[in-house]
Amino acid sequence: MQAPIQYHKTDDGIVTLTFDAPEQSVNTMTDEMRQCLADMVSRLEAEKEAVSGVILTSAKETFFAGGNLNRLYKLQPADAATQFDASERAKSALRRLETLGKPVVAALNGTALGGGFEIALACHHRIALDKPKVQFGLPEATLGLMPGAGGVVRLNRLLGLAASQPYLQDSKLMSPAEATKVGLVHELADTPAALLEKARAWIAAHPESKQPWDKAGYTPPGGWADASEARRWISTAAAQVRAKTKGCYPAPEAILCASVEGMQVDFDTASRIETRYFVKLVTGQVAKNIISTFWFHANGIKSGAQRPAGVAKGKIKTVGVLGAGMMGKGIAYVAASRGIEVWVKDATLAQAEGARANADQLLAKREEKGEIDAATRRQIVERIHATDRYEDFAHVDLVVEAIPENPALKAEITRQAEPVLGDGAIWASNTSTLPITGLAKASSRPERFVGLHFFSPVHRMQLVEVIKGQQTSPETLAHALDFVMQLGKTPIVVNDNRGFFTSRVFSTFTREAVAMLGEGQDPAAIEAAAILSGFPAGPLAVLDEVSLSLNYNNRLETLRAHAEEGRPLPPHPADAVMERMLNEFGRKGRAAGGGFYDYPADGKKVFWSGLAKHFLRPAEQIPQRDKQDRLLFCMALESVRVLQDGVLDSAGDGNIGSVLGIGFPRWSGGVFQFLNQYGLEKAVARAEYLAEHYGERFTPPQLLREKAKRAEPF
Repeated sequence: MQAPIQYHKTDDGIVTLTFDAPEQSVNTMTDEMRQCLADMVSRLEAEKEAVSGVILTSAKETFFAGGNLNRLYKLQPADAATQFDASERAKSALRRLETLGKPVVAALNGTALGGGFEIALACHHRIALDKPKVQFGLPEATLGLMPGAGGVVRLNRLLGLAASQPYLQDSKLMSPAEATKVGLVHELADTPAALLEKARAWIAAHPESKQPWDKAGYTPPGGWADASEARRWISTAAAQVRAKTKGCYPAPEAILCASVEGMQVDFDTASRIETRYFVKLVTGQVAKNIISTFWFHANGIKSGAQRPAGVAKGKIKTVGVLGAGMMGKGIAYVAASRGIEVWVKDATLAQAEGARANADQLLAKREEKGEIDAATRRQIVERIHATDRYEDFAHVDLVVEAIPENPALKAEITRQAEPVLGDGAIWASNTSTLPITGLAKASSRPERFVGLHFFSPVHRMQLVEVIKGQQTSPETLAHALDFVMQLGKTPIVVNDNRGFFTSRVFSTFTREAVAMLGEGQDPAAIEAAAILSGFPAGPLAVLDEVSLSLNYNNRLETLRAHAEEGRPLPPHPADAVMERMLNEFGRKGRAAGGGFYDYPADGKKVFWSGLAKHFLRPAEQIPQRDKQDRLLFCMALESVRVLQDGVLDSAGDGNIGSVLGIGFPRWSGGVFQFLNQYGLEKAVARAEYLAEHYGERFTPPQLLREKAKRAEPF
């Protein structure tokens, strides 16, 4: 089999090591690659006198993609010692390369991320091919990991303690131009030939090369850890990281520790410190949770795993958006940003023009940040066409109906607009709760009818629920998925049911918080329970933003619909509290002047004083751990019921949807992975405890009991 690295030496003594992993589209740090790199460095050492310099490059379109996550994902705590030794051996090869005494150049012909960028950092000089979509950086923290091949140590020494953290903790990625600006890339090249030519020229001009930190007297920007500037930064850094992670995400804290400790010792000791923290993360549970959902399952979605088989991929070129409210404007903007021509209709032309104005405002902010230029801004806005006539939809490939959640109004709009559409056009209703099969009754072609549930704000929220009605055809579903992917968003497929997946599950989170308030629990402790569990916001604050009255009306509509269908829902203790807040106290939410919070014009929001007066019972406070678990388990258990009811086809989609759509803590990997990592038997026991103390709604679903009995994870 072909070796993953090719060794080629020219007459002038320059050795080119070309990464080219066989049977892989990208280079990754497999065991074979790691051993081959070590062997190549040994050969360079043996032939040192005949070597004038070394170029590292790639035969792939990208330079190097990083570590092999399939292998890393399988590591368990018992594998820690073995992984420590393997990591140290791999790092030893890079250390031997950069101390060879010969100039080493990274000729970055494409993207270098993670371990690939760490290889580049071990070179004395970095030259990048300046082409679109190339990225450099260390994204490990987004997967619950940290750089483990010297990235922390080298970046700290190159940029300084404080300046390196956005690239380490926040996984900030760079274009070639951005990497050059901060000094992590030294030169740019226009063509592959020029890239190698510049590499050879630099080697000729620098026959003896050392890394900056290997030169006597080197001081990194901001100084070592004992410098006054560094000490000032260190004094607040730990508190800032904990405020960001709430103790739920170990990677940023490990990166900070490895950084500070590593800047107090020599390079090799710092490297071992980095390895210890890396191994602790890679064998830990949080990284496995995140990798399982946001690497393996997310990549499955991107590769089309959800698409019905046998349907050719489609591309949407023109879209009609019905309704220029908040959602309609957002959908128009993201579609136009992706090169799609969009026609927006509302009752009046002036209302429809609001979509263009909204897009221009969003683009203006991007232009100010330097993300786009004025010409791009103008082109995107010009793709949005305002109209007050259905006839202007005659040529569109897909219509997104984004009017208020009123079944009768949606049906009327469907009957009015559908006759002007082309035979192949898809009709998509943007609804968060209304069953698609019912809405499709107003359509003369229900097989072309599908649900697309976008989340607000559309330009920021990554998830879209794609809802199959009973008559939605495989072709319609496939092309709806293609459209969502075309927008750069992540689709999950759900079967038709009131509330679908996300709305049904999210409502349990807010209702549980209100139920606790009704029991007399401290509202500050309720909000803290959510934040400390890793939710992005407290449930009472969320309810204020979305409107208590809207939420309660949706609840009443759901109760009514279930009663009419002959399957009434049990009462929930939150209902009485919501009724009091609305009818007795007139607290409808932020937009109406205040809800659970007051919103002073000249300060931050504060809890409404009436909460303490009418609800708080200090003597009846429950353990904070119970508050946290009630918020986590109510969503996880309802998700199991959704899967049990056949609304979801896969637990993986539930994991993705719960984090990207409704804010379930990312550290958990999603609602089902939360139960897996908790341990299903333990989860059943904990749910039974919560049911005994707080209500039957925590009774473990039958599917969870069966899975626990079989020791079969979701």
